Amino acid sequence: MKFCIENFGCQMNDHDMEKMASLLAGEGMQRVGDAKKADVVIVNTCCIREKAEQKFYSLMGRLRAVKEKKGTIVGVTGCIAQMEKEDILKRLPFIDFSLGPSNIHKIKKAVDRAMCNEPLLDFSENGCRESLLIRPGYSQESVKAYVTIMKGCNNFCSYCVVPYVRGRESSRDSRDILQEVAALGNKGIKEVTLLGQNVNSYNNKRDDISFPELLREINGIDGIERIRFVTSHPRDLSPELIDCFGGLEKLCEHIHLPFQSGSDRILKLMNRGYSSDEYTAKVEALKDRCSDIAVTADCIVGFPGEDEEDFRKTMDLIEDIQFDGIFSFAFSPRRFTVASTMPGKVPQSKALERLHHLQKLQREITLSKNRAMEGQTIEVLVEDVSRNSQEELTGRTRTNKIVNFRGPQTMMNRLVEVTIAKGYANSLKGEGAKLKEVQAC
Repeated sequence: MKFCIENFGCQMNDHDMEKMASLLAGEGMQRVGDAKKADVVIVNTCCIREKAEQKFYSLMGRLRAVKEKKGTIVGVTGCIAQMEKEDILKRLPFIDFSLGPSNIHKIKKAVDRAMCNEPLLDFSENGCRESLLIRPGYSQESVKAYVTIMKGCNNFCSYCVVPYVRGRESSRDSRDILQEVAALGNKGIKEVTLLGQNVNSYNNKRDDISFPELLREINGIDGIERIRFVTSHPRDLSPELIDCFGGLEKLCEHIHLPFQSGSDRILKLMNRGYSSDEYTAKVEALKDRCSDIAVTADCIVGFPGEDEEDFRKTMDLIEDIQFDGIFSFAFSPRRFTVASTMPGKVPQSKALERLHHLQKLQREITLSKNRAMEGQTIEVLVEDVSRNSQEELTGRTRTNKIVNFRGPQTMMNRLVEVTIAKGYANSLKGEGAKLKEVQAC
């Protein structure tokens, strides 16, 4: 039996997809990349932004035609499933099952029930621990892996639907996490990324080690060469976590720290729990502790009530901090959230105009930073053949920048040293690649 998983959203969704794929493959099912060739199609969804939701419903229209032609089993998992619950059948009456994010461990049961024409709908929170503990399999060719350390969020930012679809915060026991990371190191994985909606609050209310302590433990695990984590909330960025940068040799010099707005008035409306000055102070502390750290962020423009002065403050913050990159979006109201009912709606044309100006500024900053790296010799973890050319390899620096360069296939999944020849807006061009003298066993 063949299955295909169509995936939307962030790294957390990517990881959930791999968990489900591992469970199905473990039951003897074969994974394929084309939904038209599959007996079972699972659509793993995201509703954090309107665009992802629109893409999902567009895909479901196409899958309905595939189902009617071939009798394919079609199921929906993830955030849209959780948001819609049983109502999803009103809009998509042809689907065979629907599971919320806390119930992906039931994916094989859902498929088996669908084969007997018994639709499984499960949106309870009772299974979140079981879903957290799924360990996806990684092939011998894999060089990096994701490890979920917690799920959910307690912050209730006024624009964010995560607490409603991913639930409240729940952390894994550190012992389970460390065992999983050690197993990955033994398997040849060199880079692990710790995942959670707000990793900074890992174990905040439990009698277990803190997030900085967890990082220190992972730093001592053999085989692992690099540690990353996403995502961080500025309010919960502690001095102890800041001290980990530059202090733990395996912790990469990169942090993704969403600021969302440079206006204190808008930040208050967003219920972010910090001011722009407090955010800036934490970034300065990070740079003081680790001068080479790359800082990326998320930003929303056109939030209800945002005026030209608020937007100017956002642009000023970007100028002052000089981010390495920003994921920026025009505000889109999400069901259940406070912001969806706020007055002062910014016209879409104005929000998109502001977004254009912000992205233009950030492209200039990113290009300048990348060009400043020309002539430097840096460490790159080789991940794959480049999308740009089959004759090139691609990998990432410790600061999470993409580097494309010529080199033999024997460099695949290895740490190499590359001299940056050219900096572009979205990547770096390398040359003279050579293996690092010291390689992990």
